[in-house]
Amino acid sequence: MLKYEKYMVTFTEVPDEIALCFNLTNCPCHCEKCFEPWLRDDFGTALTFEDIEKIWATEFYSSPTCICFLGGDNDHKEVARLSKLIHEKLHLKTAMYSGFQKFDEVLATDLDYYKIGPYDETKGPLNKKTTNQIFFKKENAT
Repeated sequence: MLKYEKYMVTFTEVPDEIALCFNLTNCPCHCEKCFEPWLRDDFGTALTFEDIEKIWATEFYSSPTCICFLGGDNDHKEVARLSKLIHEKLHLKTAMYSGFQKFDEVLATDLDYYKIGPYDETKGPLNKKTTNQIFFKKENAT
C-alpha cells in the first residue's frame, strides 16, 4: 500500500510539466543525506486513485499536467497500477522519483518519466552534470 505525507504542485520536478507531486512514505531506500529522511517511516494517508483525482480536479482546478510519485519504491506494482489509471481516466502524464539504482523495466513501461538513483550530495542533484541520478523520458511523452 502506498501512503503519502503531503502533496504539492511543482514546476521543477518534471521538465516542461506542472506536476502534482505526492511525497510517499515507508521508503526502503534509506539514502544517505536524504532530503526528507522522515519519509522512511510507515505513516500517512493511503493513496488511492480517487484521492489523486479529487486533489487534481478540486484543489488545483485540473491545472497539473503530470502526477509525480516522489518515492514509491515500497510498492512498484501499485505505482504502475495508479499510473495506468491516471493515463486512462485523467489523460495525464506520470512520473516517479526512485532512490533505487536499478532500472525497473516493468514499472518504466507505465511511466512517462522515471528518475533513478539515490541522492549523492557530493555529486549534486539532477540539474548538475556530475549527478549520479538518471532521468528517463519515454519517447512518446511529449
